[in-house]
Amino acid sequence: MASIHDPPKQFKQRSRKGKKAWRKNVDITEVQEGLETFREEVIKGGIVSEKPSGDLFALDFTGSDTIQKAYNKVHKPLKADEILSQRSAIPAVDSRKRSGSKLTDGVLEPSSKRRRGGVSHKELQRLKNIAYGGEGVPKDIITADGTPDYDAWADTLQLEGNHDPSFSFLDPPKAKKAPKTLKEAPVSLVVNGKDVPAVKKPTAATSYNPVFQDWDKLLTEEGEKEVGAERKRLQEAAQEKERLERIATAQEEDNYAQTEDESAWEGFESEYEGEEWLTKRRPERKTPAQRNKAIRRKEAERQERWAAQMKKRAQQAEQIKAIAKAVTAREKARLQISVQARDDTDSEVDDRKLRRRKFGKNPLPEPPLELVLPDELRDSLRLLKPEGNLLKDRFRNILVRGKMEARRPITQPKKARRTYTEKWTYKDFSI
Repeated sequence: MASIHDPPKQFKQRSRKGKKAWRKNVDITEVQEGLETFREEVIKGGIVSEKPSGDLFALDFTGSDTIQKAYNKVHKPLKADEILSQRSAIPAVDSRKRSGSKLTDGVLEPSSKRRRGGVSHKELQRLKNIAYGGEGVPKDIITADGTPDYDAWADTLQLEGNHDPSFSFLDPPKAKKAPKTLKEAPVSLVVNGKDVPAVKKPTAATSYNPVFQDWDKLLTEEGEKEVGAERKRLQEAAQEKERLERIATAQEEDNYAQTEDESAWEGFESEYEGEEWLTKRRPERKTPAQRNKAIRRKEAERQERWAAQMKKRAQQAEQIKAIAKAVTAREKARLQISVQARDDTDSEVDDRKLRRRKFGKNPLPEPPLELVLPDELRDSLRLLKPEGNLLKDRFRNILVRGKMEARRPITQPKKARRTYTEKWTYKDFSI
């Protein structure tokens, strides 16, 4: 409802083309509301649209204590993290070297001279000029402001604006195109197809001070695996030995048969020399009745094959709906399994069991044996001996997650072929 003090308004005013068509009581409600909003913002401290972002927003660097306490109740830190996080209130001993220190150990006296063998100021200035672009560095590589002319990580190729007219016959450089597979999600190489986490959650049996039941179970499993691998190796060795023995026996029999053939009559036996060739009759020609009978038999066989094929096609046409339903159900089950595998992050994923089809021909590196023997067990974290290689573990994790294919290290790279010829310039001389 309009206010009592508002001026009269005339809402229906379609045209104002000329002085005769002008009307009184023009509706200026929007203008007045805008002015009122403007005055209120000025009274409260300034116009909001003109204020910088720093005055309107604030960054919270500390975080909420309530959320942190609730998170700590659910996710308790490890005992090792608690031990390592304990810090003494007494500051550590400062091990910095002071040039003017008068305190010695009683054996070596303080030296007042400067240590020799350091880098001089002139040499330091020369190295800085080379590293950061001094007078000795070409200006076409690094500009005066320190930014390079070419960005190797840019999305698009930086093309030069001015091309040399002498090379106008050359095609302009084209931007590099990323492969299509770069936008596709990686495929996990685990048997069940689940996503392998980047950092695997350690098990209780691999702790520095594990529970005996968990450690004994892991030791038994690894021992059975090694025993099975050794049995398989021995079986393969026995099969290889048997194969070599059969090859040697076959070679001896071949040599013996060849010796018997050489001792036989030196000549050749023809198939036309026997008595069977003389008594063999020439095949008789078929009569027209026999030929017609054979043609009718072939035509009947062709008709039977055609009828069977049409019957099979009709059965397939009847089963199209059933096949379509089965395919749809199979696709739904596959999608459900894949979604469940991605969502199921709490379940442990065994990255040792891999599927048969892998990327590339080279096999994946075997995972390290994460097991501590009885004589290596330690009841204290301070006595723990660090083992393993983080680089190898990370590299194998990337391969198992399907983000990279396995490669074989090139120990002997191929060298370029070079042909050496003797030049005849020494013969081109004049007296």
